[in-house]
Amino acid sequence: MAQHDYINKKPAGRKNTKQVPAKKPFPILLVIIALLLVGGFAYGLWFIKSNADPELVEQQAHPKKVEKVEIAKPRAPKFIEEIREHEIQVEVREIEQKGPYVMQCGSFRTHEQAETLKAKIAFAGLISEIKKTTGTSGIWYKVRLGPYKTKRQAESDKNKLKRVHVVGCGIWGWT
Repeated sequence: MAQHDYINKKPAGRKNTKQVPAKKPFPILLVIIALLLVGGFAYGLWFIKSNADPELVEQQAHPKKVEKVEIAKPRAPKFIEEIREHEIQVEVREIEQKGPYVMQCGSFRTHEQAETLKAKIAFAGLISEIKKTTGTSGIWYKVRLGPYKTKRQAESDKNKLKRVHVVGCGIWGWT
């Protein structure tokens, strides 16, 4: 049995009532305008070429070398020279050191938790110690670093620890 093409088959008995659109006339007006514009452009080029000043054309064809003009550097006013030669007396005072500092990064109930934090600190390249203290609430294991001579050194190590996600360290005077 042969296959039938029902999609492309035109129905029998129906007449096509659609009218074919009429062809548009050739745009004579647009062609005339385009020709006038092209002609006007060509005339303009010819007019410029025939009426050009020969001296200006020669200057454009063979430009003369321009001599470099040296610009004199401005002199500095007298007061600037006086400022350069002037000396300032400054009194330097020593900053009092408040003493050694210690940084505590944690306080735990179990020794294993303190060892875990100590290992994290060791991976940051710093040496810490675990100090066992007994208080009114029981035994505590404190993870400490230091002593540091200045607070700036302690802050530097604290920033190193922040980079490896050890936060919450406090800096106190060493006791």
